[in-house]
Amino acid sequence: MTDNRARAELFRSLHVPGVPLVLVNAWDVASARIVAATGAPAIATTSAGVAWSLGAPDGDLLGRDLAVDLVARIVAAVDVPVTADIEAGFGATPAEVGRTIAGVVAAGAVGVNLEDTRHDGSGSVRAVDDQCERLAAARSAADAAGVPLYVNARVDTYLRGAGGVDETVARARAYLAAGADGIFVPGVVDPATIGALVAGVEAPLNILAGPSAPPVPELARLGVARVSVGALAAEAAYATVRRAAEEVHGAGTYGGFGDAYDYATLNGLMRR
Repeated sequence: MTDNRARAELFRSLHVPGVPLVLVNAWDVASARIVAATGAPAIATTSAGVAWSLGAPDGDLLGRDLAVDLVARIVAAVDVPVTADIEAGFGATPAEVGRTIAGVVAAGAVGVNLEDTRHDGSGSVRAVDDQCERLAAARSAADAAGVPLYVNARVDTYLRGAGGVDETVARARAYLAAGADGIFVPGVVDPATIGALVAGVEAPLNILAGPSAPPVPELARLGVARVSVGALAAEAAYATVRRAAEEVHGAGTYGGFGDAYDYATLNGLMRR
């Protein structure tokens, strides 16, 4: 647990406004090893990529045990801190969220993403008090385990059309008071809006990046402390499989495999 505490403190120190922690999210051991080999200071999982790789759709449908097992495998495979995207916590109640946190910490993760979207078919965000209870349960479980887990509270106001800057900042403040350490606001790419969120949120701000988002240097200038790409790497990998399969089954040629990872290099990354 001492090692977990040291990794947790290191991970926490990487969240510096204006010098963002950049995370290319992994979904299995191989992708985690590849990202780590590029010199990444930490590994983050993507809940969607993890779910897809294990045969489930995204949206709190994978199940706690499979999710925690995958976290443990990634933690064992890399030498840098690992933060896990645990969707809405894989539990209907705060107590169940606490059990998920206990499992994730026992697996060796030092951070989590916990979102406020309801996975009941409504696609709506939770009431603030409800989400605060879930965050408090997460904090309590981490504290009981003796690890200063970095709780990144995801505010889905922009993803769900549930409010703008004012609502997002209000939620962020409530979530921080409930025990969150950082705030993750996916769905925002407008520089002015990002700047307003940085100014209003008194904690490290995480932005979900992609082709339509400002480049990392611009996000740094705006004061962002963490940049992640979510499921993009997994989506790109699966798109390569689709294109290659269509080409082989269609034209019968193999151009889609032209940029494939060298076998010996990839196999070498799997050795410890």
